[in-house]
Amino acid sequence: MLKTHLKKKVSLFILLLLLPFLYGIHAQDNASDVVSLAIYLQALENDFEIKFSYLDEDIDSLKISKPKAIDLDKILQDIQKQVPVIKIDKIDNRYYTISKRSLITICGTVLDNFEKNTVAGASIEILDSDTALITDVDGSFTLTDIPRKAILQIKYLGFRTKFINAEDLIRSSPCKSILLAPRVEELEEVIVYQFLTTGLAKKDDGSIQLNTNEFGILPGLIEPDVLQTVQALPGIKSINETVSDINIRGGTNDQNLILWDGIKVYQSGHFFGLISAFNPYLTEKVTIIKNGTSAQYGDGVSGVISMESINKISDKPFGGAGFNLINGDAYGQIPVNDKWGFQFSARRSATDFFNTPTYDQFFDRVFQDSELKVNNSPSTNREIIRDENFYFYDFTAKILYDINDNQKIRLSFLNINNNLDYQETDINSDESVFSFLDQTNLSFGGNLESKWTERLSSVVNTYYTKYNLDSQSVFPDPLQQLDQNNQVFETALKINTNYMISDRIHILNGYQFNEVGIINFTNVTQPPFSQNTKGVIRNHAIFNEIDYISSDQKLKARVGVRLNYIQNLGTFDEYILEPRLNINYALGKHFAVELLGEYKNQTTNQVVDLEQNFLGIEKRRWILSNGSTLPITKSKQGSIGFNYDRPKIYIGLEGFYKKVNGVSTATQGFQNQNQFNGEIGEYTIKGVEFLINKKTNDYSAWLSYTYNTNNYTFDAIIPDTFPNNLDVRHNVTFAGTYIYNNFKLSLGLNYRSGRPFTQPDANTPINTSVFPNRINYAEPNSSQLPEYLRADASAIYSFDLSSNIKATFGASVLNFTDRENILNTYYRITDSDGIETVENVSLGITPNFSFRVSF
Repeated sequence: MLKTHLKKKVSLFILLLLLPFLYGIHAQDNASDVVSLAIYLQALENDFEIKFSYLDEDIDSLKISKPKAIDLDKILQDIQKQVPVIKIDKIDNRYYTISKRSLITICGTVLDNFEKNTVAGASIEILDSDTALITDVDGSFTLTDIPRKAILQIKYLGFRTKFINAEDLIRSSPCKSILLAPRVEELEEVIVYQFLTTGLAKKDDGSIQLNTNEFGILPGLIEPDVLQTVQALPGIKSINETVSDINIRGGTNDQNLILWDGIKVYQSGHFFGLISAFNPYLTEKVTIIKNGTSAQYGDGVSGVISMESINKISDKPFGGAGFNLINGDAYGQIPVNDKWGFQFSARRSATDFFNTPTYDQFFDRVFQDSELKVNNSPSTNREIIRDENFYFYDFTAKILYDINDNQKIRLSFLNINNNLDYQETDINSDESVFSFLDQTNLSFGGNLESKWTERLSSVVNTYYTKYNLDSQSVFPDPLQQLDQNNQVFETALKINTNYMISDRIHILNGYQFNEVGIINFTNVTQPPFSQNTKGVIRNHAIFNEIDYISSDQKLKARVGVRLNYIQNLGTFDEYILEPRLNINYALGKHFAVELLGEYKNQTTNQVVDLEQNFLGIEKRRWILSNGSTLPITKSKQGSIGFNYDRPKIYIGLEGFYKKVNGVSTATQGFQNQNQFNGEIGEYTIKGVEFLINKKTNDYSAWLSYTYNTNNYTFDAIIPDTFPNNLDVRHNVTFAGTYIYNNFKLSLGLNYRSGRPFTQPDANTPINTSVFPNRINYAEPNSSQLPEYLRADASAIYSFDLSSNIKATFGASVLNFTDRENILNTYYRITDSDGIETVENVSLGITPNFSFRVSF
């Protein structure tokens, strides 16, 4: 038995040794049947005493299997069947011609490259022609009389577009298979739940995302006003009720980076801050970042608000229009074809055509302590005729071009304008005061998005933006003219590359260049005074960032660094390194902890240099850091947060610490003894943000509370530490929304403690030892305004006008209790050397209505 087993092993070993030899002989036999067509034609010429006429390049690369037939006609038919790209014509019994066909017949079967399933209904298009068809139910297609050099484009929803040469599909039996790769798009991971209202979601990196298309309703809002909506979030408020002065964790508005399609915007509001200047119906996504910013973002030491318009070409046109008691607007997108699209939005106020209760409330709020209202105050004992012409508009346009599936070009345009002409005439003296103000933001930008491989992609972004603020006032007796101008010019180039090492590790690298120029001009005729300052800063930055997701999806981390080289031409240059950290760790199915940190800097700030600057309406003007009187503003921030999320409840608690140095008293809006001194210091904020949100399909109710201490430190001021102008210790919001069929209702109550201000000294309020007399103030920010309380409501009803046209009617009331809230108090010397108290009060009861249609 042992011998038998041994013999079997030896036989198997010998067989394995002989297999390659036997296979080689078989392969050689098969290979001998395949010959070059040119060589075989020569053999036919000898065997049948005939001649073939052809071009060598037409047949040199062609091979055939030797025909089994012995008859010449059948042999030639077999050759043409094997290589249909050629055509054999008989001249006479001896001579034949062979040529390549100019028109060919092709066929194929479209399959997916995963399961090899047939793809029925895929579109087959011959580029640069009108020829197109779709695949049959079995995924097959046939085309005849196709140019040899034609290129086919094969498309199907959910798969990558494929391009193939027609020659590669010359009809054969069976037809060749064409494999389509599924289209896989990497989407940003979002913790998807209703956060306060529909359309708001908290992402796993701590940022908040607003999707305007899905926006529900918030108290006081009947339209998804972008910059009003962000103020519903804990830690984000406007201390003076405007969208042009949003305070993120106690910072000033000029410390926010506001982007629209990647373009930095220097003007964010209409009606001098009461209305957002960005059309929400083409703004697809808004991202709000309070901390843990990606390294690709520079500037904005307090926060980032990034708005992105719709970035995909729609299959069919869509749009809409509407109006309310302030303005009317229209928007739309028109797809030219599957590669080109155009979108636009336009809005204009109706304030110069007719007045409404909403306009009257807005006008009183904006102009209450400006030159316009002061000159027209009852205390002047003059009979005044007032003629005002105020209007605003904005326009956006975007061109979308898909070069192919892997490269896309986007061109964006934005124009924002506020315009005021004002004249008041004294009937008795017939003297008139003329005032003019124009505020404009004009921006152009472009993006090139490229996907080079499945793992490597890039985005190139460039833009130019110009901000211009002009004012002019002419006063009689004696005749005096005041001209003021503030201009900002910025050009930028940004290159991002994203490489996926694996599904769990991504690397972001990039370079950014910004050049900012600012002009400030002032000219007074009586007494003669003129000042014109200019400055330019250039910033080169490189950045690197790594995203990591653990295999169990519990840990999500982003670590980055940004290196800036900043030049103020002729003044200073400086290197600044900015590390960034963003960690989210799931402690359980519903509980997560997040750790965020960042270093940031900025070189543009807004100063308040005169109380009546720009007619007292726009009191801020942009300036550049110069390294001495205004250094680069730098911040560092850290926070730790805990989030508990279930389908019907969300609880969030976050503690933070932020320190900002390089702060000038000129940029903080002081209205006391420190208003014009320009001391340099810092401020430090420590706080806690809490939010509990109960939600179902029908309603959402939430309570948010923010506590923080916000203190200045200026070594040159006594005392050197005192409360920040934006130090609001307690901020509470209680609100809710309810949805019933097509009806949406929202109510909300906002409470906050009063902001600090500085009163005149109680014993010696006026210093008469200097000329002109000045106010003697108490310690800075040693007093506090009364608490602020405002209740808002809104309602929206949606209905169908037709199968394709939808309509909404909305109504809202701001401050429906008509409570008078004091937003700010300051003092000034009167002509009779007395002290005048100026109080800025909030909006009174302000109704608004809107009607919109969309298709």
